[in-house]
Amino acid sequence: MKHFRLALFAFLCPIATQAQQLLTLEEAIQQGITKQYSIQISRQKERIAANENTLGNAGFLPTITGTANKNYTISGIDQSFFGGLRPPLVQSGVNSNSGNAGVAMAWTLYDGQGMFIMRDRYKELQNLGAKQTETNIENLIALISTTYYDIIRQNLRVNNFRKGLEISNDRLKLAKDRYEVGQGSKVDYYSAQVDFNEDKALLIAQEQSYTNTKISFNTILVKDYKADFQINNTIDLLPKLTLSELKMSALSQNPTLISAILSKKISDLDTKNLQSQQKPQIDLLAGYALSNVSNGAGFGVEKGSSDVFNYGLRATINIFDGYNQKRKIQNAKINAEIAAMQIEDLKNALLSALEKTYVNYENSMNLIQLETENYAIAKQNIDIAFDRFKVGIATSYELREVQRNAVAAETRLIEAKFAAKTAEIELIRLSGNLL
Repeated sequence: MKHFRLALFAFLCPIATQAQQLLTLEEAIQQGITKQYSIQISRQKERIAANENTLGNAGFLPTITGTANKNYTISGIDQSFFGGLRPPLVQSGVNSNSGNAGVAMAWTLYDGQGMFIMRDRYKELQNLGAKQTETNIENLIALISTTYYDIIRQNLRVNNFRKGLEISNDRLKLAKDRYEVGQGSKVDYYSAQVDFNEDKALLIAQEQSYTNTKISFNTILVKDYKADFQINNTIDLLPKLTLSELKMSALSQNPTLISAILSKKISDLDTKNLQSQQKPQIDLLAGYALSNVSNGAGFGVEKGSSDVFNYGLRATINIFDGYNQKRKIQNAKINAEIAAMQIEDLKNALLSALEKTYVNYENSMNLIQLETENYAIAKQNIDIAFDRFKVGIATSYELREVQRNAVAAETRLIEAKFAAKTAEIELIRLSGNLL
């Protein structure tokens, strides 16, 4: 595919004279990728997936929590004792306080390989986010490229109709002059006027279509709708694409297919993660606590403090949960099977799309050759017919038919080139080579 990529680079970087006044396809693509909100949103989601891919989120690191509290009390005391052992104790507004603080740590040492599975899962989710961004960018490049060449197509049609209008204008002047000197009929003069008006209406409608296409293009690039620009006025095609190479590339590089493969990997990891939960989990536990008390009652402990350090291991295992874990594993396996079917379905649809698009591509290429020949003949017929009309050999009707044939031949040639170009862009997109 090396020569294919070099040709693609030429496709994306058309050489233009007076480049400072022209909007090249490469510049348009750069503007679209930079400004399109869908791409920005996709990249932000990709950042979230990257943030999720950490050792802590996978469960490799310990969790440490700290607690602290301080309690204050104001109390009253009225106590008497049997046998007069001691005088009665009567106090009010007695201030006392106590406090404690501590840290506790739990660190999972073993969880049936669950943490390793989750690490791989977050990694694949990050890869999936990147591939989805790539898919969105390729779709945007295809849209920008197709619309770019549609603008060229619309402009070529404008020029084609303008040439037809010029012929109608020359014919109208000649018919008018003939009518005024008595060498032509009024019918020919009026017919020429009607045909001129018809061609002018076609040109106006085509200019409107051209303007609307440029507005749509500005919308895709997130620019001012009325921003004007100039582009190259030719539809250039790449060297002939090969279907076998396109298929081989699509099965290995199409981002949508790769996304489906990544989704299947994630489904398999989900199954393994649920299976790991059936195994025992061993945690290392440790903690340290410090407490103090201050007693204002005048008896007992006046002040005191204590600290405790503890550590140990904790083992837990799910013995029975109403078969819920078994049900979850079964469903996860089914989801993995569905993901595998989706991959095969996507491959089938991808190869089918390549086949159909390639048929359109080949037909358009054949039509280009045919319509190029027709257009060359039609242009010669215009010159011959107009010369015959000026000397009175050809009728107005004959000239009109030749003119219509010439306009129609060039229109068909333009449409064939545009159809070939859009098919070419779609083939490159399906093969995963737009990036």
